[in-house]
Amino acid sequence: MARPDRDAVEEAEALARAAGYETVGLVTQGFLHHAKYGVGTGKAEEVAAAVRDSGAGIVLLDSALRASQAYSLAKLCKVEVKDREKLILEIFAMRASTAEAKLQVQLAELEYELPRARESVKMARRGEQPGFFGLGKYEADVYTRMMKSRVATLRRKVEEVAKRREIFREHRRRLAFPTIALAGYTAAGKTSLFNKLTGETKSVDAGVFTTLAPTTRAVMVGERKTLLTDTVGFISNLPAYLIESFKSTLEEISYATVVFLLLDASQPAEKFIRSYESSAQALSHLMVKPSKTIAVLNKCDLAPAELIEERKRELGPIEAVAVSSKTGQGMDSLLGVADAKLTEVAEEEGMEGRVPA
Repeated sequence: MARPDRDAVEEAEALARAAGYETVGLVTQGFLHHAKYGVGTGKAEEVAAAVRDSGAGIVLLDSALRASQAYSLAKLCKVEVKDREKLILEIFAMRASTAEAKLQVQLAELEYELPRARESVKMARRGEQPGFFGLGKYEADVYTRMMKSRVATLRRKVEEVAKRREIFREHRRRLAFPTIALAGYTAAGKTSLFNKLTGETKSVDAGVFTTLAPTTRAVMVGERKTLLTDTVGFISNLPAYLIESFKSTLEEISYATVVFLLLDASQPAEKFIRSYESSAQALSHLMVKPSKTIAVLNKCDLAPAELIEERKRELGPIEAVAVSSKTGQGMDSLLGVADAKLTEVAEEEGMEGRVPA
């Protein structure tokens, strides 16, 4: 179930596919924050009827739900219900391949469950949520304290990983290597660009959140040996706790000398602007200065020149370069702009414009 907006529906369906679900029906509603079910009673009944007619085994709601709302909707539909945040966490858990990413996902899952824990335990004690981890006998505050303790333990472990990552960053700084981080909306083509610039063969997927753990390789930008890092993609309405859980990974963007903000130039105008605004908001949260950012209009092989110029106008004063990760078009221009930007940033920060190759 999603908002009646084409882009919102497409993104909701992309999330469902990434989690391994096949969409067999769709119900839309403009306001997804009603008290009992998270949607209006009429819409909830419509969803229940659609489940019966289609034989669907799960309901996915493209909005956040409280524990009581998820329970009420599941009881009505007689199938499991997952909200947007739970679905994103499921995708992250599936794609976490490193020890660091797995720790971050575990922390994010607990951060998701913590505000819902008290309500869930109360429902279990009343017999309204049978089988809730067998914890119906526990007091809500006892279970909440246990959850908080687990969150604190995982935070310490994630912080230890962050400290190790900071040691690596400090080592790079001593070697005087500038860094470029690839950031942008999920599925904009960051990993494809990374592969094109580095000669790597990282797995590329058309789905969302292909990259969770950052990968760094050396590339030549002008006369500089520069470290290029591929990072996790952004998405609209990404929960703050998820950004916080992946902070040590996302800090690769914060500490980068220059950031390539990838955008899909072939998207319709509304979707393009929404992707840019969501990404810019995330970069702002990470304290990335606009002066360090280069907008990379990817997939220009799928967009006519007039559309590329229109996209540049929509971005306003931010510097933009059109490229195609697929054909290699625009790569020389991108590296030239990046070389100039590295010099500009170095001069602003009182560093030497050139570093050893």
